[in-house]
Amino acid sequence: MNQENDRRVVAVPRHMSLQDLALWGMQDVAFVKRVPLEDERIGWAIHAADGSQMGLAPDRETAFAAIRQHDLEPLSVH
Repeated sequence: MNQENDRRVVAVPRHMSLQDLALWGMQDVAFVKRVPLEDERIGWAIHAADGSQMGLAPDRETAFAAIRQHDLEPLSVH
C-alpha cells in the first residue's frame, strides 16, 4: 500500500487563531482524575476541558458513565 494514500487530511479554516486551534474539540471532552476525600477514601473528580470541576463520583466507572450521559468523551488524567 502507498502510505501517501493512507494519510488523512483535516482541513483547518484559515481564520482560526492558535488559541482556537488549541481548544478545538475541547467542548466535547471531560477529564477524570483520582482525588483523596476527607475520610481517607478515594473519589473521582470530573473536570471540564478548562479545568473547572463539574462533579465528583465514587468510582471511575460511575464518573465515565456520567460523562457519557452528557454526550461527552471521558479522558483520564494521571
